[in-house]
Amino acid sequence: MTLPKPNWGWASLPFLVLVWIALASRFPSYVLPQPWVVAHEAVRWLSDGSLLVQLRASLLEELAGFCGAVLVAVLLGSAGGLSRRFRDFISPLNSLFMAIPPIAWAPLILIIFGLGFFSIVLVIFIAAVFPMAVTLQEGVQSIRGGEVRAARTLGANRWQLLAHVYLPASLPFLTAALRIGFSQGWRALVAAEMIGASQGIGWMVSMGGQIGNSSQVLLGIVLIGLLAWLMESLVFRRIERHYQAWRVS
Repeated sequence: MTLPKPNWGWASLPFLVLVWIALASRFPSYVLPQPWVVAHEAVRWLSDGSLLVQLRASLLEELAGFCGAVLVAVLLGSAGGLSRRFRDFISPLNSLFMAIPPIAWAPLILIIFGLGFFSIVLVIFIAAVFPMAVTLQEGVQSIRGGEVRAARTLGANRWQLLAHVYLPASLPFLTAALRIGFSQGWRALVAAEMIGASQGIGWMVSMGGQIGNSSQVLLGIVLIGLLAWLMESLVFRRIERHYQAWRVS
């Protein structure tokens, strides 16, 4: 009987905290505070409800930009995978937009649309849509021709092929696209909030840096990483495991 291999993933976060404590002991508290000082800062923000306001603002912006990017990416990826002409047309645009850091669009978007919810959402959308579209396009292109020919033999039209052959077979690629799109959008959200927002986690980090409150800066950084880790663990890994057998077959 083969014993299961131990999973050492549980040890990574305590190890990171120990490294943090060791590093913080070499600096003054106002430069690099200890974890318990940051925890006290979190309690202070929670006590007056400010922390929930910042979290809600960031999550709403991420959800709006990410959902819009998913809808457009499914259309672009499906069209690119099904039509060679459209793929040739969209390929330079994909390369162009993926090569430009999304945050580079933020100053222009803020100039055109001003500060606010829509500008942040648009930066997230630009960051997420093209990586997801390319991933989905590759998924549609990878479908075996025999499956398509069999469906056509049974009388399937283009829309039926898309609904019953291409999209179901592309679900493993869709899970990978969602994972990529969320991470890209989350990074763009934080960066955009640091440049042009009046609330949100990125704004917390930016304001903490301006007033010299390193505890606030670290609290924002911890929240950014913690929320991304929770989404990865509770949502995307579960979806990916669900389709793991499908991907292998």
